Amino acid sequence: MKLPFSGRLLAVAVLAAASAALPLSHAFADETAAKPKVGLVMKSLANEFFVTMQDGAKEYQKAHSADFDMITNGIKNETDTSAQIDIVNQMILAKVDALVIAPADSKALVSVLKKASDAGIKIVNIDNRLDPGVLKSKSLDIPFVGPDNRKGARLVGEYLAKQLSAGDKVGIIEGVSTTTNAQQRTAGFKDAMAAAKIDVVTLQSGEWEIDKGNKVAAAMLSEYPDLKALLAGNDNMAVGAVSAVRAAGKAGKVQVVGYDNIDAIKPMLQDGRVLATADQAAAKQAVFGIESALKLVKGEKVDAVDGMIETPVELILKK
Repeated sequence: MKLPFSGRLLAVAVLAAASAALPLSHAFADETAAKPKVGLVMKSLANEFFVTMQDGAKEYQKAHSADFDMITNGIKNETDTSAQIDIVNQMILAKVDALVIAPADSKALVSVLKKASDAGIKIVNIDNRLDPGVLKSKSLDIPFVGPDNRKGARLVGEYLAKQLSAGDKVGIIEGVSTTTNAQQRTAGFKDAMAAAKIDVVTLQSGEWEIDKGNKVAAAMLSEYPDLKALLAGNDNMAVGAVSAVRAAGKAGKVQVVGYDNIDAIKPMLQDGRVLATADQAAAKQAVFGIESALKLVKGEKVDAVDGMIETPVELILKK
């Protein structure tokens, strides 16, 4: 059927509009597809340090929403490795372009990260360093973005040592013992104590948690009544240690130091319940990781030295 002239004009106009719209819609789709999606996998979100880290990442993404999308998730219990493995599997199914992870365990997460890498996902490790030997066994090259935990703990330990005397006895409350950052902080504390000839008479894990740190500290104070200080691998455990010192009637007699500079520790620094801690830029640490991950997605190199991109750590004292 032949359309009237006005009908033919309308049909031509519709076809022209449709053909003009096609390149635009394709261009829009390409632009949407080109925006990478970053998955951020945290450790315990019951820990103020990781909440601060996640909040910093969200603020950064909000300010750079045109550059990338982000999905985040984290575990409740810092030792729940299997739950974190499940989260990584969910990120793989979500087809993220990059994964930034603070692993709960330095070895146990490597297999699922290998799976993510095989799926084409770029991976950056933050906070707790993955075991280099296990990474090598899986032929994985995953950069670590974070502080030198040994150096940071040594700074804290050296300041503590100035308040003590050679031969004094101290205890170390370690984080989760299978994690590299716990091991490195313990090593840094030991470095400082050895240099000052101070005796580390007990070392136990407080699993990064306030309650467990409190129980471990109480047990140490009971077993070693002449302890002069407790060195906690993070501020959560330091908070628990402060309570144990008070309950033992030793406030002002047993020094407590921590690591992380969370908000909860700051009033304790000011009133002397905690002598010192270390700040490792919680709000920026995930951001540093995201920036590196986006470089990898673009095919750019990251400035890693021996697999590490070192971020700042600072000794924090009473103001």
